[in-house]
Order: sequence, then C-alpha cells, then structure tokens
Amino acid sequence: MPVPSLFASSSRLLAPLAAVGLLTVLTSCVQAAPPVSANSDDPNANPNFNGLPFDSEIVEVKTRPGEEVATLAGGCFWCTEAVFERMEGVNDVVSGYIGGKIKNPNYKQVCGKMTGHAEAVQIYYDPSKTNFEELLKVFFKTHDPTTLNRQGADGGPQYRSSIFVHNDEQREIAKKTMEKLGEEYRDPIVTLIEPATKFYVAEEYHQDYYRRNPNAGYCQAVVAAKVRKFNRNFGDKIKGSGK
Repeated sequence: MPVPSLFASSSRLLAPLAAVGLLTVLTSCVQAAPPVSANSDDPNANPNFNGLPFDSEIVEVKTRPGEEVATLAGGCFWCTEAVFERMEGVNDVVSGYIGGKIKNPNYKQVCGKMTGHAEAVQIYYDPSKTNFEELLKVFFKTHDPTTLNRQGADGGPQYRSSIFVHNDEQREIAKKTMEKLGEEYRDPIVTLIEPATKFYVAEEYHQDYYRRNPNAGYCQAVVAAKVRKFNRNFGDKIKGSGK
C-alpha cells in the first residue's frame, strides 16, 4: 500500500493538487523497489531482461512524414520530457505509461506498482537532424542507469530505466550503445530493453510539466538538475544553439 506522507511540499505528487488549489493529505508513490529474484520472469525485477513482458506485441506508432519515434523510460517522466524537449531535432515529447499488464492505466494505478507500467516518454524526432543513437546518449547521461527501479528518491518499477524498442534496428542500437557505455559506470547498467507495446498518454497535467511549472518544488529540486546536466554535456544539441 502507498505510504502516507505529511512531508510532501517538495514532492511531485503536490503538483496536480496545487493546480486546482486543493489541500489534502497525500499518499506517496515513493517506496522501496521490489527485491530482485534471479528466478523471476518479471522484467521489472531482472536487470537487462530482454524477454517479452506481459503484452509482447509491438504497437505501430503513427508519425508524420520524415519523422521517427523513440520511447524511453528514465524515472520521472517530467524529468525525461524536460530534457528531450530542449534537444535539437526533437519535434515533440509526450509523457505516458508503457510496458504494463492492464489497459488504460491512470497515474494512481501506476503509482500503486500493480500494473507493471513505466513512466516513459515518446520522442518524435527528425532523423535528418538527430538519430536514435544520439537520443540514447542523452538518455544515459541524464539519468542513472545503474539503479534498479529507482531514480533518486523515486522508487518502484514505474521508475525503471528502460528502452522500449519499436523494431529490430532500435534493439541492436540499444544493445551496442549499452555495451559501449558500460565501462563508464562503476556499477552495472540495469537498463531494460523491452518491446514498445501500447503507449498510454498520461493525464493532461503531466504534459509539458516543467515548462508550465518551473517553480514547483519538485521541478526546482530534481527536474532542473537534469536539465542543467543536459546543458553541460550537450550544449551543441540544444535547440537554437547555432551549431
């Protein structure tokens, strides 16, 4: 069960309530990640699980002509969205839920850790300006791919690090990128490679959250740090950088 929290002033869980001016006792999505079982078939419990979880059918995503899509999960989708919205060649970023076992999940259900979904973003990009490998480099450099089902204080399978691949080419690029980057980390990369199954768009208040709420507590404490990391490491990839 969710843990009651009376100290949520800096939590992202305050955001939707603050938006409508409500004051209430909140329940926190932050819990310890489930234990890892070497014999489990659960992709949320096994580092680098490359099997087919739950609904294993890759779902085709409609894109505009000359546009491709990538689906990535790196913890809180507010953070991931804010980073990629600034990247040259990215046309749009949508926050949502993917990789679970029920249809049409909502935020409360996903936070309850019972659906198997990850918070993720779908990134629509122009392949003439960037590519899947470049997106992955930004992805790995702006979150911690070595912590299982956790990013900072955000814990649970919905915060897992995962690459949801749309085809075999993306799967191979993901594997090779992880192999290349593996030596840069002190601990093993636990990022999953999963099929891009049905993606459910998150509630409207989650979309463009950092851009619309830059002064919110969670944005100031967590999201802004991810954005600064992107700016430091990928200054030449910032939109309008004039490279």
